[in-house]
Amino acid sequence: MDKQQFRKHCLELLRAKNRVNHYLLDKLVEKQLLELIKYRDAKVIMLYIPLKIEINIYGLITRLRKEKKTLLVPFMEGKSFRLVKYRLPLRKKKFGVKEPNNSNRYTKKIDLAIVPILGTDSTLRRVGFGKGFYDRFFEKNSKNINEIIFVGREYCVSSEVITQSHDIKGDGYFTPKNSFLKENQGFRLLK
Repeated sequence: MDKQQFRKHCLELLRAKNRVNHYLLDKLVEKQLLELIKYRDAKVIMLYIPLKIEINIYGLITRLRKEKKTLLVPFMEGKSFRLVKYRLPLRKKKFGVKEPNNSNRYTKKIDLAIVPILGTDSTLRRVGFGKGFYDRFFEKNSKNINEIIFVGREYCVSSEVITQSHDIKGDGYFTPKNSFLKENQGFRLLK
């Protein structure tokens, strides 16, 4: 199976279960992320504004805003994006992605990046929607990011290596039913 076929397989899994109420399952991942953020004492966090098939992290965003964390989200520019501070209101743009109004680019250190994925392989490299936005962003900015956690609604892992060296490599993968970190470093994963 190549990357395109695997992406299609993961999307089919998502769509097959898309009729299920994801609220409780998304809350499990959200709780796990919140625990990791607290454990790592992360102050600057890169997030995403979820599409319908991605883990809904709006509750996490609300909580972290109340805790005065610096939250960064993608702002689309051409074939990539830059990070801007999360601010309301959000506007719907290309591919149905919501984003805040344009503001200054954030270029300082990021403690934790939470990145949505469709699946991964044994190298823990990201398989996304195939547009390459995240790959191009991380290629230029990975030196400023301490840790990358992938999140997905379905645990979709290829036993074959299907990714390339330019695909983002993660430090962990959280789904409602399976979660792991490369090195737990004392962090207890929820079951």
